[in-house]
Amino acid sequence: MERITSRRNPLITRLRRLGTDKKARRAEGLFLCEGDKLVGEALRWGAQVELLAAAEGTPAPADLPAHTQVVELPAELLAYVSTVDTPQNMLALCRTPALTPPEALSPGRYLVLDGVQDPGNVGTIWRTADAFGAEGLFLLPGCAEPFSPKTVRATMGACFRLSVWEAELDGLRALLARAGMPLYATALRSDTSDVREIPLDRAAVVIGSEGRGVSQAVLDTCEKTLKIPMRERCESLNAAAAAAVVLWEGWR
Repeated sequence: MERITSRRNPLITRLRRLGTDKKARRAEGLFLCEGDKLVGEALRWGAQVELLAAAEGTPAPADLPAHTQVVELPAELLAYVSTVDTPQNMLALCRTPALTPPEALSPGRYLVLDGVQDPGNVGTIWRTADAFGAEGLFLLPGCAEPFSPKTVRATMGACFRLSVWEAELDGLRALLARAGMPLYATALRSDTSDVREIPLDRAAVVIGSEGRGVSQAVLDTCEKTLKIPMRERCESLNAAAAAAVVLWEGWR
C-alpha cells in the first residue's frame, strides 16, 4: 500500500480536481465514491474501482480487485480531498458507466427527469426508481450531473445498480416509439388522468423541474398527462416526492 502525506502530490491534486470539476470527471471518465458504505456498494455491485484511498490504519476491503491502486492517507489529507465536511475512512475512484442510451429498450417502467437541477433530488429519485423496479432513468438536458459527488451520495448505492442515461428529447421519443411504449408527464392539461387509473407497467413518465415543472417542448411530446390526487389547497409536490408516488403506483 502506497503512503502519501503531501498535498502537493499529483494524485492528491487529481483527487481534488475530480471532486470539484465536472469537466475533469467527464474527461477522465471517473467519479468519486466517498464513505465506507458507498465503497462497499461499489464493490458489491461490480463497479470498476480504479483507486482506493484509505485513512491511516484502515484495512483495504477483502474483496478489492487486484488491479485497484491502494493508497494510505493521513486523516487530515483524506479530509482535504473529500467533498464532505466529515469524511469517513475511505473513498474510491470509480469508472463512469456509459451515459449513452442503448439502441433498444426492454419493456418496463422508465422515469424521465426534465430539468431537475438539484443533485440531491436526482440522487433520491434514482434511489427510489431502483427500489420500485424501474428499468432505467433518463436525464434530459438541464438536469444535475448524475455522477457528481452529491448525486452519488444521494443514490445510496443505486448508481451502481440502475442504469442512468442522458438523452435529447428527439432521441428519447424515437427510442420509446421503437419499444412501443408511451411517454406520459406529471402535469395538468385537458387530457389529464389520475395516476392511479393509468397502467404504468410499460411506460415512461416525466418528472419536471423543481421550479417550472415539465417544459412545454416535453409536454407537446407526451401522449397523456398524469395528476397525483392531493388536497386542493396544495399546489404541487417536490420532484423527488412526486417521482416516489409515480414509481409506487407503477410498482403496485
